Amino acid sequence: MEIYSSLVNFFQAGGLFMYPIVAVLALGVAIAIERYVYLTAARTTNQRIWKQVMPLLIDGDYRQAAALTEKSKTALSRILRYGLDRAGANVRRDDVEVAMEEGLMETVPRLEKRTHYLATFANIATLLGLLGTIMGLIQAFTAVANANPAEKADMLSASISVAMNTTAFGLMAAIPLLLIYTVLQTKTTELVDSLEMASVKFLNILTEQRQGAAA
Repeated sequence: MEIYSSLVNFFQAGGLFMYPIVAVLALGVAIAIERYVYLTAARTTNQRIWKQVMPLLIDGDYRQAAALTEKSKTALSRILRYGLDRAGANVRRDDVEVAMEEGLMETVPRLEKRTHYLATFANIATLLGLLGTIMGLIQAFTAVANANPAEKADMLSASISVAMNTTAFGLMAAIPLLLIYTVLQTKTTELVDSLEMASVKFLNILTEQRQGAAA
C-alpha cells in the first residue's frame, strides 16, 4: 500500500501534464502490443507456408504451389504468388524477380505500419515532461516572488521538486517506448530479410530447373 500511495502522490504532484503523458504511454503500449502480436503471427505463418510450398517448388509443381499460395493471406504467399504467376517457360528470371520485388514493396509497408509512432510518442512524452516542469517552475517562481525572504528557499525547493515530477514521468514513459520500438524494428527487419531470402531461393530453384530442362 505504501508503494501505491507513493505513486499516487507522485502522480498528483506532477500536475495536469501527467495526464497527457499517460495518454501517450497508453497509446504507445496499445500499438506495441498489436504490432508485436502481428509480427509474431506473421513470422509463424510465413514459416509454415514456406515449409508447405518448398517441396512443391523443388518438384516443379508450380500449379499446386500457386493454388496453395492463393488460399493463404500471408506476406510470403503474396510475394510468391507474384513470382508464380510469371514463372512461365518463356519468362526471364529478371521479369520474375521484378514481379516479386513488386510484391515485396507492397508487403513491407504493412509490416512497418504504425511502428514508427512509438519513437514519436517517446519524444512527445519527453517534451511534455519538460514542458510540465517549465510551467511548474514558472508557477513556483511566481509564487515565491512575494513570499517572506526567510521562507523563499524552502518554498522554492519544494516547488522545484514537484515540478521535476513531470520530467521524471515523461522519461519513465519514453524509455520503455524506445526500447519496444527497437525490438519491433528488429523483428520487422528480420521478417523482411526472411521474405527476401525466400524470394532468392525461389528464383534459384526456378533457374536450376530451367537449366536442367535445357540440358
